[in-house]
Amino acid sequence: MANCWSMQKVLTSDEMKEVDGLTTEKYGTPSLILMENAAHAAARAIIDRFGGSVEGKSVLVLCGKGNNGGDGAAVARILWTQGADVVVYLFGKVEETKGDARINFELLKKLDPNVFFWEIDEPMSLFSKSLFPNTEIVVDALFGTGLSRPIEGDLRDFIEVCQEQGNNSFWVSLDIPSGLNSDLNQPIGEHIKADLTVTFTAPKLANVFPPALNFNGKVVVANIGSPQELIESSPSKLYLADKQDAQNWHDSTEVQTDSYKKTRGTALIIASSENYSGAAVLSANACFSAGAGMVSLAVPKQIHQITASKTLDEIIVKPIENIDISKEKADVVAIGCGLANDEESHKFIRETVENRQTTMVLDAEALNALSPFDLQGSDEFPLVLTPHIGEFSRLLGREVLENRIEEVREFSVKHNVILVLKGERSLIGKPDGTIVINPTGNAGISRAGAGDTLTGIITGFLAQTSVNDIDIAFEAVVAALYIAGLAGDIAAEKFSQRLLTATDVRHCLQSAIASVGMKDEG
Repeated sequence: MANCWSMQKVLTSDEMKEVDGLTTEKYGTPSLILMENAAHAAARAIIDRFGGSVEGKSVLVLCGKGNNGGDGAAVARILWTQGADVVVYLFGKVEETKGDARINFELLKKLDPNVFFWEIDEPMSLFSKSLFPNTEIVVDALFGTGLSRPIEGDLRDFIEVCQEQGNNSFWVSLDIPSGLNSDLNQPIGEHIKADLTVTFTAPKLANVFPPALNFNGKVVVANIGSPQELIESSPSKLYLADKQDAQNWHDSTEVQTDSYKKTRGTALIIASSENYSGAAVLSANACFSAGAGMVSLAVPKQIHQITASKTLDEIIVKPIENIDISKEKADVVAIGCGLANDEESHKFIRETVENRQTTMVLDAEALNALSPFDLQGSDEFPLVLTPHIGEFSRLLGREVLENRIEEVREFSVKHNVILVLKGERSLIGKPDGTIVINPTGNAGISRAGAGDTLTGIITGFLAQTSVNDIDIAFEAVVAALYIAGLAGDIAAEKFSQRLLTATDVRHCLQSAIASVGMKDEG
C-alpha cells in the first residue's frame, strides 16, 4: 500500500506568511489577487450558508486596519454586488491603512452611500447605537492570524458588547475569530465567537484544536491560489485528517476477486475479566464489523460461555488459558480491554507485548500494566497505544502538561510507537514527530464502551492492512479514527448525542465506510 496521504497541514502564523510571500515572489501571483481570492471564497461560503443568495440580507462588516480588514472590505464589496445591504465599520482611518488593504478601503469609500462606510476613531462611540436588531450577518475582519496578545481597551469592551447584543446574528470570522492567537489552542483574552470561520490556504491550530476550535463554528478551508507544493514544503509536522485519507485507505484495501477470510486480515483480541465481559464483546464485534476477515477472541475460562453467547456468530471465542501467543497466527493482536488489574494479568500482558511477533494494539489494562512506559516499539512489529488522558498520565509517570500535541509527539518519538490520545479531538502521534488531529466524532461517544469499540475498529483496520510496517500502520490508524468518529456522527444524528451508545457507533460503521468509499463529484 503506497503512501497516499492527503492530510491538510496545520500552519503557524509565520509559516502562513512564508507561503503567502513565496506565492507572490516565486510564482508571481500579486498579493492583491490573493486578497481578492480570499474575499470571493469567504463570500461564497456565506452565500452557500444562506441557501445560495444574500439578496436583501443585512450585513455588518467589522474591519481592522490590517490585511484581515482588507479582506473584510473586499467581502463587503462582493456581498453588495450580490444584493446585500452592507454596512462597514473601519476601526481607524483609511489613511492609516496601507498596501492591499488600503486599496480595498478606498474602493469602498467610492461606493458610499451604496455601501455605508464609517471610519471609527472611538469604538465607545458605537455603544449607544443599536447595531444588531436587524443585522442578519456580521463579518468579523478585525484581526487576522498575526494577533499574539489580548485585545485591550475600548475595542475589547466593544467585542464583549457585540457578542452579547449580536447573539441573534450569524457571525462569520475571516481566517480566525478575532481575539484568538492562531498558534494557540487556548484563548488569550476576549474574542469573537463565530458561527462560521473561513480560513485561507491551510487551517491554523486555533481553527482545529480545542478549546479554541469551539469558538470557530463551522470551519471552511479556502484555497486562494497558493501552490500546494509551498504548503507541503512547509516545516510543519502537524496535520488535520481528511476524508480523502480514509478514502485512500478504503481504496487500498479493496476486496479482491481471489480474497478469502485470511487474506482479508486476521485479528486476535485478548480481553476481559470476570467483572468486565462486555469489553471483549464490544471490541471483538467492532473489529469484525470494521471489516477484518477473521476475528478470534481470547477471554478467561469463567466467562467464556457468556462471552460467546453475545459475540457475533462469525467470531471464534476461546479461553485465554489455552492461548500460546507464539503459535497464534494473526496479522494484529489487541490486548487490554477489560483485563484484570492484578499481578498475574500484568505479568502476562508484559510478556505478551515484549515477545510479540506482529503489530499490537494496547488499550486499557495493558496500558496500566506497562505504566510508566519503558518499552521501545519497532518498525517491523509496531505498537499502537490508545490511552485517554488519565492513562496517558500514568504512561508518562506524571501529569500531562498543557501542550498535549508536544506531549504526544515527544512520547511517540522517544518510544517509537504510534500513540492515539483519545479526547474531544483525538491526536495520533508517529515516531517521526508527525501529529494528526482527527476532526470527526462528538461528545456523545464519551459513554462506557466507546474505548473498547474504538480498539476493535483500529484492530480491524490494521488487520486489513496486513503489513507489519509502521508507516502503513499509521495510515490505517488515521483512517480508523476518522471513520470511527464519522460513525459516531452518523449515530448521533439518528439517536442523539445524549442517548448514543458504543453499539450504535458499531452499527453505523457500514454507513461511515460506505460514505468515505464514495468519490466526491467535481
